[in-house]
Amino acid sequence: MRIFPYMKFCLILTALLLPGVGRAAGLLTPTDGSLPALEIKQHQVKVVIEDGYAITTVEQVFHNPHARDLEAVYSFPVPTHGSVAEFTLWIDGKPVSGEVLEKQAARRVYEEEKAAGRDAGITEKDQYKTFDISVSPVRAGQDTRIRLVYFQPAHIDTGIGRYVYPLEEGGVDDVKLAFWTANEKVTDSFSFDLKLKSAYPVDAVRAANRPQAQVQQHGAGEWNVSLGSSAVRTASADNEGVAAAQVPAGQGSANFNPNAGAIAYTLDKDLVVYWRLQPGLPGSVDLVAYKPESGKRGTFMMVVTPGDDLKPITEGRDWVFVLDISGSMQGKYATLADGVQRALKKMRPEDRFRIVLFNNTSRELTPGFVNATPDQVTHYSNAVAQIAPDNGTNMYAGIKQGLASLEGDRTSAIVLVTDGVANVGETHQRRFIELIKQKDVRLFTMVMGNSANRPLLEALTKASNGFAINVSNSDDIVGQLLTATSKVNHEALHDVEIKIRGVKTSEIRPATIGSLYHGQQLVVFGHYWGDGLADVSLTGRISGQPKEYRTQFAFPDVATQNPEIERLWAYASIEDMTAEIEDFGEKADLKQAITDLAVEYSLVTDYTSMVVVRDEVFAAHGIERHNRKRLAVEQAAQQSRAQQAAPSRRVDQQQPMYRSPRPSFSGGGALDAWTLVLLLPLIWLGWRHRRTAMSV
Repeated sequence: MRIFPYMKFCLILTALLLPGVGRAAGLLTPTDGSLPALEIKQHQVKVVIEDGYAITTVEQVFHNPHARDLEAVYSFPVPTHGSVAEFTLWIDGKPVSGEVLEKQAARRVYEEEKAAGRDAGITEKDQYKTFDISVSPVRAGQDTRIRLVYFQPAHIDTGIGRYVYPLEEGGVDDVKLAFWTANEKVTDSFSFDLKLKSAYPVDAVRAANRPQAQVQQHGAGEWNVSLGSSAVRTASADNEGVAAAQVPAGQGSANFNPNAGAIAYTLDKDLVVYWRLQPGLPGSVDLVAYKPESGKRGTFMMVVTPGDDLKPITEGRDWVFVLDISGSMQGKYATLADGVQRALKKMRPEDRFRIVLFNNTSRELTPGFVNATPDQVTHYSNAVAQIAPDNGTNMYAGIKQGLASLEGDRTSAIVLVTDGVANVGETHQRRFIELIKQKDVRLFTMVMGNSANRPLLEALTKASNGFAINVSNSDDIVGQLLTATSKVNHEALHDVEIKIRGVKTSEIRPATIGSLYHGQQLVVFGHYWGDGLADVSLTGRISGQPKEYRTQFAFPDVATQNPEIERLWAYASIEDMTAEIEDFGEKADLKQAITDLAVEYSLVTDYTSMVVVRDEVFAAHGIERHNRKRLAVEQAAQQSRAQQAAPSRRVDQQQPMYRSPRPSFSGGGALDAWTLVLLLPLIWLGWRHRRTAMSV
């Protein structure tokens, strides 16, 4: 049987993109079996992406089939820059929303209510890894319903938007995994519904590796992606492990076995949705503000999307790949190896590369720098693919060896691919920062998995003026690689600063911006007073030469449509302070500042938790219902926005900050790599149809 080249490529690509074995999000039960397992009966996800940020609402129903009341603990990977805004527990059939307290105080209230046998729930953050949601009691033979809502910025990169609903647990917390087992199976029904509302035209949307997803367009910038499954319907998979045509919509990871009992869905694979903006759109500045009263303080989110002003780099480069081959990379390593192979194949003959591997120790796979010839690329691509991950993670040793032997007369870059969980050798973040600053080299990091130590990896890349890209096992690695290589093969704008004059502003976040790379957006939050015209400038340096962009636009006197901006600003501020703690150690004043800010804006952090108890218990403990009031304002605004088309937030039309169109992966209607990614499900189905016909 002859397979056409592009079909063969798609077959290989699809196989490489299938995630490895990974632990899933779900209900946790002690491994000693002293408590019987509970069920996740229903899991419903609703996502709204508009105005530069995403609101994710998750509703779950737990069921206790046993004769005694039990506690349920649900572990959920922390989304990238995601902040929990709502935790609601249904008590006596009515929803009761949670309030944020200092972490120990919240746990104390929860334990008191649990000991008394009264309904209670708590959401806690386990550092950068998981949100742990505890509910007690799940009544014998009854259902318990909860709702979790979180916010996060929705970035566009080189014209491509990406949303990840994280479900695959990263497998990096050995203590937790040794004590618990997860029941990630949804026994009744699962649904996922994403609504995208963009003021800029969107020409393509897809759910990565989910060919059963229903994608509908309702306007130039309005799209809907939905998946759903039910245990009532059953299906089987073919002998290659690819879901057959009768699998319910969204069923990519369920295990339908009539003899073992039907399962609606298994929460073990991330859901990744991409959207691509129409090519040729201008560079722009967008402003989203919230200022409910004239004369009061307002909060803003400003999104700068640069034009395509950064030129390609033509001279040869030295590349150092520093690869994590520790045991926690099992289930992620196939994706890592595929990405490295594709990166090597993108190199030019004048480029050179080294490959450094690390687990308990570090070693070099290459004998120093080697030229990126076809033979060398093939040889070392195969060598990387054959490695089996094991042992601990001495990331410090890997980076240190990667920094060795750099030549001052060559432009160099280090590509670090890791889940970032350093547990052998040096583990303090400040030591990593000091190490990377010893050399004038850019660090580019591909952050693998949901439990990766993003705070450490992002701090490292920021210290070197590099960038980090998050990679899920469910990602389209071709598109992610294209995004990364487009950056390292272009100039960058370094030492970026943004200044606003004419309107009083303060507490701009992030406090330090660093660098902007090809296709990247700049998202900043801040407070402002007054209204009217403001002069805004963005400055930096390209190849050592100063560069400035300017515009002028008005800040609104009153703006009521986006109250969520306040929480997004607060969380960005907390991330800045948390990064300082990671760099210099915990300080009492910073810890208290984070706690105060999180309590004021009702956010779950390392130092605060959200607790739900009966209304009379809130009153008895003197806990004011600040979050309930904030939620009412946010929900009213969301209902109002739902009835309207996405408004334009662009504010620099009269005086554009950029004269050139923004970067895009589309050009002249050509079949570029992202077009291939967006069409991959159709190509895959076409290949299967052809294979079936030829085998008859």
